[in-house]
Amino acid sequence: MAHAAPSALGRRRQSASKTHLHKSAFVGPVLLGLVYGFWAAFIERQAGPVTTANVFYGILCGVIFAGIMFGLARVGPRMMREVHAAAYGAFGGIAVGYLHSLTGQSILKAVVVGLAVAAGVGAAAFYRYYTHED
Repeated sequence: MAHAAPSALGRRRQSASKTHLHKSAFVGPVLLGLVYGFWAAFIERQAGPVTTANVFYGILCGVIFAGIMFGLARVGPRMMREVHAAAYGAFGGIAVGYLHSLTGQSILKAVVVGLAVAAGVGAAAFYRYYTHED
């Protein structure tokens, strides 16, 4: 009776098609995009009534956020760890700085908040990529 040869532990069979994505690749970006979109729409509303323009603004912000996050998740592992961490830091800083600019505060304060978030996210991402090196 013939049996299949055991494969090495941890090694996965390569798929013929590398373009296939699992559903879980979309879950994180979509959920965070929803949160970002609601947050942007809520700030943009400025305690006024909810309007159609406000809803579409939130949808647009959420879709753009989710798209960039999905793109970083797909392209990021091919980058050097320093560039990968800097990309996530810049993305986080720009996203939070933009939300802060919607509040009506000065642009200088939004830039300072964005730079602080970018530095923190970049440092945390670099630490994660440096300690989990393949």
